[in-house]
Parts: sequence; structure tokens; C-alpha cells
Amino acid sequence: MKRISTFLTLIALIIISVQPVAAQPSQPDPDFHIYLLIGQSNMAGRGKVDSISKLSRPRILMFDSTRKFVPATDPLHFDKKVAGVGPGLSFADHMLPAGGRIKIGLVPAAVGGTSIKSWVPGGFDSATKTHPYDEAMVRIKAALRYGVLKGILWHQGEANSGGFAQSPTYITQLQALVARLRSELNAPDVPFVMGELGYFRPKFRNFNAMLQQVPDSIRNITVVSAQGLGHKGDTTHFDTQAARELGKRFAVGMKQLQQK
Repeated sequence: MKRISTFLTLIALIIISVQPVAAQPSQPDPDFHIYLLIGQSNMAGRGKVDSISKLSRPRILMFDSTRKFVPATDPLHFDKKVAGVGPGLSFADHMLPAGGRIKIGLVPAAVGGTSIKSWVPGGFDSATKTHPYDEAMVRIKAALRYGVLKGILWHQGEANSGGFAQSPTYITQLQALVARLRSELNAPDVPFVMGELGYFRPKFRNFNAMLQQVPDSIRNITVVSAQGLGHKGDTTHFDTQAARELGKRFAVGMKQLQQK
């Protein structure tokens, strides 16, 4: 009996030794286009998940909470339990060329409710007990072992829309954020696309007017409109249809920057 047990153990060790090991890429795949998604709740998504959210998209992947690329479905984000449909998946649908070898990898890193003050090294968001900028950097750097950074999407501002007098400070903070991201990711000209807030409240409209000034002071950056988009009943968050339309507009803006 002891000989049989020893023999079985030996066989098991041999089987284990020849099992394939998940290979780390020797170098990033140039056909795997990576996009970083950052900001607050309207980037994370609060739209209702539906059947379209679960459609199979073999060439669109998302970097999940365990830092693995898996097939992309909504919700992409996991910042809060209420995460739902945002612009990210629709953006990828409209960025993906028909046919060919290109794949898209989405790196969701938005955190609902965060002020731009949280998007600095060491910045802490007490509501979620996270460090948004630091954690976004950990995630995107891990993801970039597999592909190449093609762009950054930013949707944030509801938390900073309290007064139009804040606009010079906000623009300065945004300039610093973009410069820091590009420097830390060694991507000095990576396209950066911002989305307007929904036109649901006067303060959001004022904030959007300020956003239109940003491309004058930062290169390779654009702002996509939220005109005509609806909310889910709370005058803050885009509904599912609106989030998907915003994603399409993000894709249009990204393509324009990439073609410069």
C-alpha cells in the first residue's frame, strides 16, 4: 500500500510539473489598445444594467478588481455597489475597428463622489476609503504589461461644481493631473478626452462653460458635449441610454485626437 501511495504521489508531481504556466507577456502587444477610465460616478456608471450590457464582445476586455483582463460587461467599475452602465463599454464598441487583430482593454478606475482633490498622489477619499489616483496608477501600470496606452477618459466635476469662482483653481488642478499622468506613464502626448457634466442644473452648465477653456491650455485634449443627454431621475447621473451615447461621443473625440 505504501508503494502504491508513493507511486501515485510521484505521478501527481510529474503531472503538475508539465502543466502549462500562465505566461507573462515578454513585451506589450501593440495590437492590444489600452484605455484608462477615471473620474467619478458618471464615468463609473450608474445606468441600469440590461441585456445589451451582457453581450459577448470577444475583442473588448476589462481589467477587473483582481487585476486580470476578462471579457468586458457592465458594470465595468466596482467603486460602489450601485455601479452600473457608464460610457466605457459603448466607447470601446465605437473605437474597435471591424475585423482585424486589434483588441481593446478598458482599465476602470473611477470612484464615485470624488473631488479632483482626491486625484493626486496620496489623495484619500473617505467615503470609499480609497486612494483614487494611487490605485489608478497601480492598475494601469499592471495593465500596460499586456498592451499599449492609447488614451485616457476623464469624467468628473459634479463634486467641484459648487461655484463658478472655483474654475481657475480647477483648471490649474486639471493641468497638474494631466501633466502628472503623462509623466508617470511615460506618455507625453497621450490623448486625454473629458466629458461635460449633464445639463441638468445651472451649476453644471456653468461648470461645462469652464471646461471648454481647458483645451486652450493643455495640448492634445478635447471636451465632448453632454447636450441633450438625459438623467436617471436624480438630476445628476446619466441614464443607460445617455451613458452609451456619451461613450459614443468619447470615441469620436478620441479618434479626432489620435488622427492629429
